[in-house]
Amino acid sequence: MDDISTGSLLILLVFLIICSAFFSSSETGMMSLNRYRLRHLVNTKHSAASRVDKLLQRPDRLIGLILIGNNLVNILASAIATIIGLRLFGDVGVAIATLALTFVILIFAEVTPKTMAALYPERIAFPASLLLRPLMKLLFPVIWATNGVTNGLLRLLGVNPNSKDDEALNPEELRTVVDEAGTLIPKRHQDMLLSILDLEKVTVDDIMIPRNEIAAIDINDDWDSILRQLTQSTHTRILLFRDSIDDSVGFVHSRDSLRLLSREQFDKTSMLRAAKEIYFIPEGTPLNVQLLKFQRRKERIGLIVDEYGDIQGLVTLEDILEEIVGDFTTSIAPAPSEEIHPQIDGSYLIDGTVNIRDLNKEMSWKLPTDGPKTLNGLIVEHLEDIPEANLCLRLAGYPIEIVEIENNTVSLARVMPAFYAKPKEKTN
Repeated sequence: MDDISTGSLLILLVFLIICSAFFSSSETGMMSLNRYRLRHLVNTKHSAASRVDKLLQRPDRLIGLILIGNNLVNILASAIATIIGLRLFGDVGVAIATLALTFVILIFAEVTPKTMAALYPERIAFPASLLLRPLMKLLFPVIWATNGVTNGLLRLLGVNPNSKDDEALNPEELRTVVDEAGTLIPKRHQDMLLSILDLEKVTVDDIMIPRNEIAAIDINDDWDSILRQLTQSTHTRILLFRDSIDDSVGFVHSRDSLRLLSREQFDKTSMLRAAKEIYFIPEGTPLNVQLLKFQRRKERIGLIVDEYGDIQGLVTLEDILEEIVGDFTTSIAPAPSEEIHPQIDGSYLIDGTVNIRDLNKEMSWKLPTDGPKTLNGLIVEHLEDIPEANLCLRLAGYPIEIVEIENNTVSLARVMPAFYAKPKEKTN
């Protein structure tokens, strides 16, 4: 070192600091890469992405290479800075060189390059892989020995160095990814993706048409009444039953009815022969499961039954698809907006039969959905009794006034969201 001039040592020191910055930024850039975007680029035959992906397949070796290089140049830079300090300032130069080199490395070889790499990982990692790949081959014996020692220490501590955390995303993590996509995914598409993730949380009970609202025909009625109901019905599939809906016979398609009617062969007997077998669905079936069942069985409609076999409601394939893409068909059941009547004072008169999930969607409210499916059921469950008219209560923070009672059910209620106040959080 004595034969090397101070100027040459300064140039070498600057070069070592640049090398340190390279290794520091490479480490942060490699570890900050979006692994899913990287895989996409690899699938599109992106050369730089493929090179980086191969390096990341053995992260222990990559980290070993970067740390060996970083520590090597930093220690060498420290030695050279000490020599320069001694030449320029004597014994006190050691302290001066230590403080100065610490500041320089911290700013120019650590914080600045790592911050840059964290902000733009691809811009740093992709070019850096051009140098890291040959260095990996050149220093492989040293890296192999270093990893052997570190892996042995990890095993002594009860850690398996070959185990990897599962990179698969659970539904909640995937939901976060979709939410954070921002402008990369149109809002409409985001809503559809989130609806798909919600299918496993929603059951057929949440979207079914209740049994009292099912459009059905009693085949024991006189023939003129049956014909009138068929011609006035706006459904393509109509349920047939005997006396009680629990004694259902099958679904008749309006197309079959028109075909028989055109041939003048339409009577009760031919209508029953044309009826399709009923597909029964157990209550509580998640929508994602039922969607697959509809697909496999080539069915489009089914009746929901409870554990006793009693019919609870009806659900169609279109109902499930509308949970994903929103309303796209002409629904026979009243839309939430037809059951919700805004008032001048800011309150809403709401039919008691309105579905809670539909009400929350329409009004952006947060009424509980883990219990009864209708507003009437929610009120009755809360009061644990059949209420009387003009009774007021606060349910989930929403002031509600019972306006009308009909057939022991709440037929009309007034909700005043303007007075809604979230309950205060408990403080320790």
